[in-house]
Amino acid sequence: MELCNQLADLVWGSSLLILLLGSGLYLSIQNRFFQLYDWKRILRTTFGSFHFRTNHTSDDKGQSQLQTFSTALAAAMGTGNLIGVATALRLGGAGAIFWMWISALLGMMLTYTENRLSCCYATGEIRGPMAYLHFGLHTPYLAVIYAIFCIAASFGMGNMTQSSVIASLAESAFSILPWSTELFITLILGIILLHGAKGIGSVLQWLMSILAAGYMLAAVLVILLHLSAIPMTLRQILQGAFGLDAITGGVSGAALRHAMTIGLRHGVFSNKAGLGSNALVHAENDSDDGVLQGLWSMVEVALDTLVCCTLTALAILTSGATAKTSGELLVAGFSSLFGSYTSQILAVITALFAMCTLIGWSCCGEQAVRYLFSRHFGKTAVSAYRLLFCLIAGLGTVCSLGIAWAISDIANGLMAFPNLLGILLLSRPKKHLISQKKCLLYHENCLK
Repeated sequence: MELCNQLADLVWGSSLLILLLGSGLYLSIQNRFFQLYDWKRILRTTFGSFHFRTNHTSDDKGQSQLQTFSTALAAAMGTGNLIGVATALRLGGAGAIFWMWISALLGMMLTYTENRLSCCYATGEIRGPMAYLHFGLHTPYLAVIYAIFCIAASFGMGNMTQSSVIASLAESAFSILPWSTELFITLILGIILLHGAKGIGSVLQWLMSILAAGYMLAAVLVILLHLSAIPMTLRQILQGAFGLDAITGGVSGAALRHAMTIGLRHGVFSNKAGLGSNALVHAENDSDDGVLQGLWSMVEVALDTLVCCTLTALAILTSGATAKTSGELLVAGFSSLFGSYTSQILAVITALFAMCTLIGWSCCGEQAVRYLFSRHFGKTAVSAYRLLFCLIAGLGTVCSLGIAWAISDIANGLMAFPNLLGILLLSRPKKHLISQKKCLLYHENCLK
């Protein structure tokens, strides 16, 4: 157990954070930081063009754009947007939120590049990061390594840890026994996964839309109840981000490093930018327009971190909530809105987010399984993976998950190394910008 925790800390140390954010900065410079100023055209190209369906595959069996968008949000937006933000505030202070914003802004360009390359090199069953590692870098062994880590992460971070959260919340808030939760999760998950990618997309496009909108509305209402505290809260975030002492005006290097490390790490945990999981979800889409998928992925990162995580943080900070644990801090932040029912309501919301994350991650693992086994075992490999995924989800509700959390962290972090190597070596600045410009102009002409 101790060894696993040490390995997890080593993998997610400063070197990986520097690599992730440095890669995001490098790609942002290549693309002239268009994620900062070109949002009018980005939104017109994405949300403004839902009724356009171009570049379909011949069998048209993939997910629609709305389904892919919802599935990608489900894989990223989860407990990290609630408990994760509360943990970042408790450990890193208000300043950690600023560095979460930085991780999101740089992470947008990572997910954009991942999806562009994924569509460019996708062939048959080989999609996502495996496609550009296999056909772009011509290093199948790196693609195999990435796929193995992805499957491990899907069983850990995307499965057992999520079902454990659901069981824990169900027991603490409603006294539901873990074995009952185990049967429920296994059954529901099996029914959903039985219908494949389109079935998953159909469920998540409604569940995620209602859940995310409802939670963010609740956070906005909490903020409005404490509207006068917003200026002080924003000042608190900026001062904490740079280690400024509000009383003396001095700068603390230790406080700066602490807020930066906590904020950046939790930002990456929240949006998964640079790990390649977003490209795996978008591989199910029925469009082969890589730039369009990349722009959608940028919107997803923005909604996950810049919107949802920020609303959670502002709800807690403006309410003046304090607590010893992350769960208690989250409950204290929303208690002014929900009163004595806060624990139960947040338990339901968090459990539903965890369930969505669990379903979304099944798509990521399935793509990796297809790459490794479809050539020899065909659809049998995918069916076996789905069955095993359901069984492990049930097992997660009753097992001790200390080691599972650590192994999940290791597998999740190790996904980044081959993925970042691929996107950095395959990025073509001039070609990248021309492709982006053509895509934006094309969709704007369609809208006119």
